[in-house]
Amino acid sequence: MSVNLHAVGHRWPGGTELFRGVDWAFEDGSVTALVGPSGSGKSTLLAVLARMLVPTAGAVELPTGAEVLWVFQNPHGVARRSALDHVSLPLLARGLTRRAADDRAMEILERFGLARRASARFRELSGGEAQRLMLARGVASAPTLMLVDEPTAQLDRATAAEVNDAIGELGATGTTVVVATHDDATRDACGDVLDLGRFR
Repeated sequence: MSVNLHAVGHRWPGGTELFRGVDWAFEDGSVTALVGPSGSGKSTLLAVLARMLVPTAGAVELPTGAEVLWVFQNPHGVARRSALDHVSLPLLARGLTRRAADDRAMEILERFGLARRASARFRELSGGEAQRLMLARGVASAPTLMLVDEPTAQLDRATAAEVNDAIGELGATGTTVVVATHDDATRDACGDVLDLGRFR
């Protein structure tokens, strides 16, 4: 079942309206770039999708029992844990044995170009590797909806290109993904584009 926005709008108490009348269906397994000028409400709409904020107009329709995962702009990991551990732990939480979880985690790390860094501790990873690891961990968690906030904002061009390649891979995971971005290359890595500038 898709994630749907029905005439969603949001206005801050002081009267500033960010967006209005957003009608959109995020189809299962789609990867959508959420774009728009600064101040158009991209992070606010992510918060609405995450059910952290109730919009002042319209409604958000999520599948019953939907799980939402937010990948933040700055990667957060456990400094001493390996890359493999970061991806295996969500799989263990879903009931896989340690061996099965590690095997599946290695497959996911391979998809994101991190298999050779499986034993590296989080603190040893580069910025691009850490961001790709957060995406890999998100895939392992198998959420209904993954929200990714400005994944390349803190990265140089070469490192951002690595992350954008990883975002392009998300379409094969079956998870619905929404990526808020100012980066044209990130937008191009996504399959669909929702431009909040059209809803002001």
